[in-house]
Amino acid sequence: MDRLTDRWAYARWAPPVIIVAAVVLDVATPHTYTGVPLVAAACVMAGAMLRFKAAFAVGVFALTITFLLSWSSLRLTSALGWAEIVNVVIAIFIGLDMNLVLERHRRRLASIRTVSEAMQRAVLPTPPERIGVLRVAARYEAADAEARIGGDAYAIQDTPYGVRVLIGDVRGKGISAVSTTSTLIGAFREAAHYAPDISTLSVRLEDALGRDNAQHPDEIPGEEFTTALIAEIDRDGRTLRIINRGHPEPYLLRDGCVTPLATTPDLPLGMGELTGRRSDPDVFCLASDDVLLLVTDGVTEARNADGDFYDPSRSLQLPPARPLAPAVVLDELTASIHHWTDGPRDDDMATLAIGTG
Repeated sequence: MDRLTDRWAYARWAPPVIIVAAVVLDVATPHTYTGVPLVAAACVMAGAMLRFKAAFAVGVFALTITFLLSWSSLRLTSALGWAEIVNVVIAIFIGLDMNLVLERHRRRLASIRTVSEAMQRAVLPTPPERIGVLRVAARYEAADAEARIGGDAYAIQDTPYGVRVLIGDVRGKGISAVSTTSTLIGAFREAAHYAPDISTLSVRLEDALGRDNAQHPDEIPGEEFTTALIAEIDRDGRTLRIINRGHPEPYLLRDGCVTPLATTPDLPLGMGELTGRRSDPDVFCLASDDVLLLVTDGVTEARNADGDFYDPSRSLQLPPARPLAPAVVLDELTASIHHWTDGPRDDDMATLAIGTG
């Protein structure tokens, strides 16, 4: 059972400690004062914090203590003593009933988590650690911790034209964005094998999202869009082509330095009809042991206590090891962001690191 005591083990001792304190209060004060209300409160607390058997044991202990206190203070022969016993019995039943309700809720939540995790594995499967000469690692953290998946998406595909990569951010987050995320990933995996260049691939992705949006007539036109980076790395791992559809810029990690790659911004997917012109891919040269880092705005818009945005090029400190493994880069990035925000984030965060051979 997922209880408060699973995180703070010492909290399990709170109900019996309260009962002992009630005994001390009852013994140390005149007969007109009683610590039985504390005993009843401990029974309810045990039901909320402990496992069922432990809560039941606390209830038996509390009822025994109450009976002994009423007997020793001669209250057992009066209506007050029996009223105290009845109050504790009622508190025990309330605590145990609360325990059963919380357990049903925990099981239902566990079932939802299982479905969410299965959905995440289906929509965003873990990429292979190596594709050709490239080393790959990916991470995903949803803003809705219970959903486990949201509006950020990534995919990497080995094609006849080279390794093609997608990272995107669907407008919205949580379960409401999963449908569009699934459409985007499915369209990419299909079109990446047949589009002769990533400019054509970008158009095909936009067409797929347009067809998906047409299935939602209640949505306001122009309100549904997706920012995305579409990249292609040749089979030698030396040439990188990128189309930026309104997405945060990628970063190049070389010799321990984190440098943003200046790309030509274009309109997000879903807004291409506002202009008929599409940007040509930006071309970059890669060297051996470079790492290409792709992120969503859950990274670049993470704020610290002063409201400052996180900047990987200034805040990401990398170990001196060379070559630097993509998984290590993402581990360091995630730890750095969590340290920067020092608390919960309000946006999904997807990261993808690709290292050259």
